Amino acid sequence: MKITDEYIYRQPEKFRSILLHLISVFEREIPELDLLFKWGIPYFYYKKRMFCYLAPNHKKGFVDAGFARGFQLVGNQDYLVGEKRNTVKSLRYYNLEDIDNAILVDVIKEAAVLYK
Repeated sequence: MKITDEYIYRQPEKFRSILLHLISVFEREIPELDLLFKWGIPYFYYKKRMFCYLAPNHKKGFVDAGFARGFQLVGNQDYLVGEKRNTVKSLRYYNLEDIDNAILVDVIKEAAVLYK
């Protein structure tokens, strides 16, 4: 079993479900992504460059999907969180039911265009 899988399956149920759902959407939309374990969290790489991390925050109760080039994204600004970060903007999910797949897919596709 890969270290990313071990990390995900050790998460409490709420976080595990969110992580597994996010991973399935990312991999469906961009099959070329590589999911690695970097800086203690799952991190997607696209074309060998940092693309998006998935970071559970147990204290505050959410999973952050942080896009490495988030400040270059133009669409979906009402949903992206930038707070005190220079380059990363993220989609933040407190529950599995909070995930709007249409917005998630739109952000993933826009972010991928930045890597062409």
